[in-house]
Amino acid sequence: MGDRAVADEPLPADIIAGLRAVSTATLTTQLMARGLRNTFLPGLRPLNASAPRMVGTAFTLRYIPAREDIDVLSVFQDPEHPQRKAVESVSPGQVLVMDCRGQSRAASMGGILGTRLLRRGAAGVVTDGSVRDSPSFADLGLPAYAAGVSATANLALHHAVDFQVPIGCAEVPVYPGDVMVGDAEGVVCVPRDLAAEVARDAVAQEHLEEFIEAEIAAGAALPGVYPPNTETRARYAAWAERNPPPVQL
Repeated sequence: MGDRAVADEPLPADIIAGLRAVSTATLTTQLMARGLRNTFLPGLRPLNASAPRMVGTAFTLRYIPAREDIDVLSVFQDPEHPQRKAVESVSPGQVLVMDCRGQSRAASMGGILGTRLLRRGAAGVVTDGSVRDSPSFADLGLPAYAAGVSATANLALHHAVDFQVPIGCAEVPVYPGDVMVGDAEGVVCVPRDLAAEVARDAVAQEHLEEFIEAEIAAGAALPGVYPPNTETRARYAAWAERNPPPVQL
């Protein structure tokens, strides 16, 4: 969890494809099967429904409450300011994940920084606070998830302290390098060391559920079908021979 080299290591393409093919609902089920119950970031909604589904590794940024004598507009003239430095440090395929303590009265970032992340090849941005310039995020093409929107600049409420440290985002622990997956429902955090097996089993789960849903739609009752018994699994195996899953892991 704390290995910086692993945190900076890109995800293999097959794992990205697998995670992109499944829903956050399926991922939470797979994580619960492994004992992890607090992985979905509640209250965050996508800002741009037309953006691609988000899969990327977490690059974390931590805020504490602002203080009036320190957090003045002139601090942004310093290129080493933690917020600006974090944006300039995000690598292709990473998701900027911000800990705003769930406070959304002032924005955690705005449209210009979002555009910079897009140009740097970021896979997305996630905040348990708000963003400003939300209309520009709607058209940006960068997957973005936030708890709300606010025109107020972040310095009114937030002081950026450090980045690439463990944070809490929407009360979910996020470590640098964890895998953030987002769809229309929201965002789930997958521990990096579980990403490969979770992707594999999530693809298998959704393939089985595609078959089950077709049986239910055709009039089958729930008992013995959902969850499937031996007979249902045998029908599924025959169906799967003719209809392989869309992603092979």
